[in-house]
Amino acid sequence: MNGADLLCDALLANEVEVCFANPGTSEMHFVAALDRKPQLRCVLGLFEGVVTGAADGYARMADKPAATLLHLGPGLANGLANLHNARRARTPIINIVGNHATYHRSYEAPLASDVEALARPMSNWVRSTDDVAQLARDLNDAWVAAVSGPGVATLILPADTAWSEVAAETPVAARRPAPAPAAKPVIAEIETALKEGRQVALMLDGVALREGALREAGRIAAHCGIRLMTPTSVGRIQRGAGRVAVEPVPYRIEAAMTAMETVDLLVLVGAIAPVAFFAYPGAPSVPTRPDTQILEYAGPEADLASALADLAAALGAAGTEPVVQPPVRAERPAEGPLSGESVTAVLARALPEEAIVVDESITTGWRFREQSCGAPRHDLLDLTGGAIGIGLPLAAGAAIACPGRKVICLQADGSGMYTCQALWTHARERMNILTVVFSNRTYATLHGEMKRVGVDAIGENARRMLNLDDPAIDWVGLAQAQGVDAARATTVAELEAAVTQAMSTQGPFLIEAMI
Repeated sequence: MNGADLLCDALLANEVEVCFANPGTSEMHFVAALDRKPQLRCVLGLFEGVVTGAADGYARMADKPAATLLHLGPGLANGLANLHNARRARTPIINIVGNHATYHRSYEAPLASDVEALARPMSNWVRSTDDVAQLARDLNDAWVAAVSGPGVATLILPADTAWSEVAAETPVAARRPAPAPAAKPVIAEIETALKEGRQVALMLDGVALREGALREAGRIAAHCGIRLMTPTSVGRIQRGAGRVAVEPVPYRIEAAMTAMETVDLLVLVGAIAPVAFFAYPGAPSVPTRPDTQILEYAGPEADLASALADLAAALGAAGTEPVVQPPVRAERPAEGPLSGESVTAVLARALPEEAIVVDESITTGWRFREQSCGAPRHDLLDLTGGAIGIGLPLAAGAAIACPGRKVICLQADGSGMYTCQALWTHARERMNILTVVFSNRTYATLHGEMKRVGVDAIGENARRMLNLDDPAIDWVGLAQAQGVDAARATTVAELEAAVTQAMSTQGPFLIEAMI
């Protein structure tokens, strides 16, 4: 048995059953070990951003970490943007990065870099295992760090640790740490605010956005008149007919300030206090009033469902029935050329029960949440960290985690080009994914941002930085070249026909919606 074998055994002992990989020379012993461990599924991504984004999507839906396998510092660097998104989503990932052999690191080899320094900003735990005898222990520590944060734990594996022989052992699974307690004194603050007639809002995130926890929050809202809110972008929310609805903080700071204007006490449950995505001239950085009281009742590492149940009981809401979203079908858009609003309406009308929706539509798909609020039950996965290029990989990971469910990816065309190689992985793994590309051939969000920072007119140089029309990207050809069936739609009727075809297809399918 060598170190790579031991690492695979330790992963399996902790029920880490999927490894998303883009390996190189320093990881070849790990790759060879996978042949001896067929129960550890390995999924190849043609770019490291696909690997890390897919690991994120898998863990969001599987509620347990996947592993990655990346090649040295440059491979890690290629995957950092989607590790940033995973960190902001508090997704558990065991991020394994190969490195040069310990004795080779003193030389200035072409791929030499400070892997630990690269990993640290996007990880909540980093360690290099330079002694093969410590490998199983280090993997367990990585697993604990990943699930208890939750977040990204990076384990660096030098090549000689992977190939060194080690005494045969049967790794023992790590013990999941006890969740952090809720801050019970906050309950008294809530009771006081309610007695004084102050407006209280719960800001929910993480596991607090699952159906059971939302029902507890819904009891509180129905009994006490408390508002239920979420951050602008969330890692995963269970929504649709029969579930408790919550209101997201709007993206634009002006709209967010309006939404938060009446909130006197903001109680955080698995969430952080809201903040503007960017600074703008003359605008504040936070949407809450300066005198709004903000208290954390339960952090992301707490048992949020139990914390909400305890809060409901303390406030006398345990027997109250929550208000749930009634079934409402989105109105069919008028026939004619496609717009972002008509594309999302068609998709909202076509959502099957228990679909998984990955939303990286950015500017053009903003109406989807409103249109789909009464659709059949579904999960929605967001772009959490603002680093574009996660939609296609996130969909891949979700499809691996939930092979029996339809995954629908709402993909802006500009951000889709960051990780378009994910389509190849969709095809290779026969994933049940419908990708709808909002093809407006521009970075539409940046046109809006230019105006918001005070630029009223743009010249030719700026236009060339913001538009994707010269040359135009052929998404149908791009998909077909990677083995994904595809169609193009220019009207509502054409889109409906393509969506009907895609919904009856078990493999991957892409629709380029021309808007």
